[in-house]
Amino acid sequence: MNRRVLIAAALGAAAVMFAGLIIVPVLLGASRFMFGGGVAGGNCVTVAGAEAQPAAATDAKAIPSNYLQLYKTAGERFGIPWNVLAGIGKVETSHGTSNLPGVKSGENYAGAGGPMQFLQPTWDAFAVDGNKDGKKDRYDPVDAIPSAAAYLKHNGAPRRMRTAIFQYNHSWDYVNLVLDWAKRYVGGDFKVVQANGIECEDNELPANASALVQRIISFAMAQRGKPYVFGANGPDAWDCSSIIQAAYRTVGLNIPRTTFQQWPFGVKIAKGKEQPGDLVFFNSGPGTSSNSPGHVGMVIGKGKMIVASCSTCVPAIGVKPYKRSDWVGTTRPLARPDLKKKVNELAAE
Repeated sequence: MNRRVLIAAALGAAAVMFAGLIIVPVLLGASRFMFGGGVAGGNCVTVAGAEAQPAAATDAKAIPSNYLQLYKTAGERFGIPWNVLAGIGKVETSHGTSNLPGVKSGENYAGAGGPMQFLQPTWDAFAVDGNKDGKKDRYDPVDAIPSAAAYLKHNGAPRRMRTAIFQYNHSWDYVNLVLDWAKRYVGGDFKVVQANGIECEDNELPANASALVQRIISFAMAQRGKPYVFGANGPDAWDCSSIIQAAYRTVGLNIPRTTFQQWPFGVKIAKGKEQPGDLVFFNSGPGTSSNSPGHVGMVIGKGKMIVASCSTCVPAIGVKPYKRSDWVGTTRPLARPDLKKKVNELAAE
């Protein structure tokens, strides 16, 4: 490579880096407009009815009766519209009637088997014993169909149905084909829910909280839709502990910056006694343990928290359940004597 080429390459690389320095802040700054955060929920998605089971239409008569009943039973059990399960069953194996390899025995070229076409590792992870006979047979629709429902549920259905179907088979053409059949089976009047960000049902502030706590939660809720960036301190991106520190700071209260510092800061509260504004901690992330949790969220009530989850989570910052297996404990910063004193001082000003 001659010197002229080297110089040109260096200038090109510099230009790319400079463009990146400009583009990244612009994108981060634009996030508040792109995602429409805020407690009012400008771009929220209504998830009510996501688990509804629509009535079967004429085209559903072409589904074998035993499969149709299994789709409906699994749909009710897992909260997945039965016609989506039927759409998958149709596209995969025409409800088990296909004579291709891997439907009734063995595996196809991709290693999938059974009427709902499970790969063995996926089956091992999500298989359901549908008829309670002590066996999980991926070639038996009694087991395979509820297992498909469980797998969709794991991947976000019914509130993120298109995403869940895509995880079933990584092709958007596949997703569209499944949903085309799902519509046909209920007469065409059917639309799935795809809540990638703010759910309208989560917009209300807790009525039983004080005005101070409502202000704290309101700030955190207004950050929904923004990206998670580890180490970020806002205003365009946050991590799990910085968003909480900033929320308390908006009412004039100072708490530590990191999760490891926030855990011993507040007064420990027994599980089941948590209130809006309390902090919930999780044994999640590198270098963490039950005595040193590495992830934190803020209780808003009804078993839910506002939390900055991770950079690849959808949403990265949003309202999610906190009653999960890695929940370590709860603290109440506002129960500390020094914060109680500060609250009284602020009220007197």
